Amino acid sequence: MTTITAKINKWNPEPEIISMASEILRSGGLVAFPTETVYGLGADALNVEAVKKIYEAKGRPSDNPLILHLSSYEQAEGLVIMNDVAKKLIKNFWPAPLTLVLNVNPSAKIPLRTRGGLDTVAIRMPDNPVALSLIDAAKTPIAAPSANLSGRPSPTDFQSVFNDMNGKIEMIIDGGETEAGIESTVIDVTNPEKILMLRPGGMPREIIEGVLEKELEIPDALSKKRSPGTRYRHYAPNIPVKIWQYEKNFPVDDVKNCGYLGINDPEIKNLNHKIIFDDVKNYAHGLFSGFRKFETEKISYIVVEWPEDDFGLSEGLRDRILRASSK
Repeated sequence: MTTITAKINKWNPEPEIISMASEILRSGGLVAFPTETVYGLGADALNVEAVKKIYEAKGRPSDNPLILHLSSYEQAEGLVIMNDVAKKLIKNFWPAPLTLVLNVNPSAKIPLRTRGGLDTVAIRMPDNPVALSLIDAAKTPIAAPSANLSGRPSPTDFQSVFNDMNGKIEMIIDGGETEAGIESTVIDVTNPEKILMLRPGGMPREIIEGVLEKELEIPDALSKKRSPGTRYRHYAPNIPVKIWQYEKNFPVDDVKNCGYLGINDPEIKNLNHKIIFDDVKNYAHGLFSGFRKFETEKISYIVVEWPEDDFGLSEGLRDRILRASSK
């Protein structure tokens, strides 16, 4: 398969590129496109054969549900059973890196494959002009996990998508680097009395809790199945990842063959491969691209600093680091 590539104006997307991409989606093909979090691998969420291609292109487990990307509240109403908590979150945040898990509307024709065989579905509205234009033009919700091979670091730029997906999908839209760098926060709002944090991400917990005026609860294993990115190894480069806590011993002795990512500089002699970030926001933005950069260099380990803060993007960043470093 020849993959079409097209560079697009992020803030004023060219209509001809959006038209071409939307036609591919309507005909059952796959299009990779930028969101504010990472690049998504999109298909018509209501076309079971198109959704099947997502799983095949990524090598994704079939019981791992997909997030439906929408461009309006009206779209959401036709797909899920709304409640007051969901309406409040949508009103206060969307478009944003916030995914809501809700019960499926019985009249909605969402294939079981799209929702991983569950009676719930995850929905969100991306805060990206290219993504929103594409959803509008396609006139269908777009199912879109991250546009990478399953288990690999999520792509935050065109080249990363191209390296993983060239020849496997019909089109890649190049919209430059994404802003957040980590995926959306996923919360389960099926029970308005018990709101669950299924996956931390680009929307900090404390901001959500501030609007709801209640704490998000920790889910059990069964509830976690309702969210993508929670049950399998994710985000891992092809080099072992080790975690370092500031002011503790560095986890490897062979620093010449080590790459380092973090906010604090270890200031170790001969640690030549390192990327230092100004703050947690930039750290989250650069984690996956840092993983992929180090894959191209002759190193044996990647060491990542453990974010200690309990606010902002630290929780989502810790989640990605743990999953990337797990065996």
